[in-house]
Amino acid sequence: MKNYQLGSSRESVLALFPNRTIKRVMLGEKEIGIIRMDEDFFAFDAACPHRGASLLQGRINGNGEIICPLHEYRFELKTGQVKAGLCPDLPVFKTELTDEGLLISI
Repeated sequence: MKNYQLGSSRESVLALFPNRTIKRVMLGEKEIGIIRMDEDFFAFDAACPHRGASLLQGRINGNGEIICPLHEYRFELKTGQVKAGLCPDLPVFKTELTDEGLLISI
């Protein structure tokens, strides 16, 4: 497992990530999506495990799920569990907002 830090303070991270907007982030060679929902952050694999569609173009519903733009498969942001569709769960990554920035473990 590798750890990354984004931003240099809690305030800088909140400014980097507008609320409920999916952002593309490269961590080493890994492309991930990050979304902030108030002060909760969710990091996930940028590609849908079904057909590889970009989840960076997905949308978030009121149940805390990301919806794939290709076939509308739904994945719970917190656990990555598939909620609609027939495919593996979405890889998700642990995040922690601290006074020093956003920590992500991949």
